[in-house]
Amino acid sequence: MQLTTKEIQNRLANTTTIDDPFLEECKTDSRKGVQQLVQKWLKNYEQEKRLQQQFYQMQKYERIAWEKGYHFIAGIDEVGRGPLAGPVVAAAVILNKECYLPGLTDSKKLTKAAREKYFDLIKENAVAIGIGIVSAKIIDEINIYEATKLAMKQAIGNLDIAPDYLLIDAMKLDVPIEQESIIKGDAASISIAASSVIAKVTRDKMMMELAEEYHQYGFDKHMGYGTQTHLEALKLHGVTDHHRKSFAPIKELVKANV
Repeated sequence: MQLTTKEIQNRLANTTTIDDPFLEECKTDSRKGVQQLVQKWLKNYEQEKRLQQQFYQMQKYERIAWEKGYHFIAGIDEVGRGPLAGPVVAAAVILNKECYLPGLTDSKKLTKAAREKYFDLIKENAVAIGIGIVSAKIIDEINIYEATKLAMKQAIGNLDIAPDYLLIDAMKLDVPIEQESIIKGDAASISIAASSVIAKVTRDKMMMELAEEYHQYGFDKHMGYGTQTHLEALKLHGVTDHHRKSFAPIKELVKANV
């Protein structure tokens, strides 16, 4: 007896290989609905293959380090160098060697929903995660570049397992650990991509909490970046303790009000 379209849909949902005899059989079915299901399956299969290839490509730096004998490779990235308010947040992530996180990439390329999904998946697949947070006050005291390095060092220090190799997004750190600095590392290394997501989601949550306390600034909308709305709020309500007073245009606002 011929299978219904619904039954075929259920069977295809459990079909995993391109050369499955059932898939070949479906290709010969003249029903339009079945052909649509076949095309949908093929499209999903190609997408999964692309994501698989991307994942293994992004694991290249980790594999090289494993082959050299390193065991605990930490990806390190930061979020929040550019905003006018809030901390700079860094994360260090050591992923399990067996982890498989297709689609994970630079947090800036992911939607909010995707970042939150990967945030949970990374926590499930990480051997260790460390976070470093440096406040606006410290940023003003030592400058954003030094604050970024400090946040990264804090993140490394907060790992439960000491890493023996670091993959860092476009930075070098004066720590006694072998390391590699990778330009645009959050799109080139799976460990750095993981750390960028952890740092971004962590910082965004902090800015959402600040938004509840300082609702007039709209931190939940712009996360502290210098949008027109944020700049207008600064002119209307002044500067908070969470604003970076060494950053223009806040520096000018502070001078004008002295």
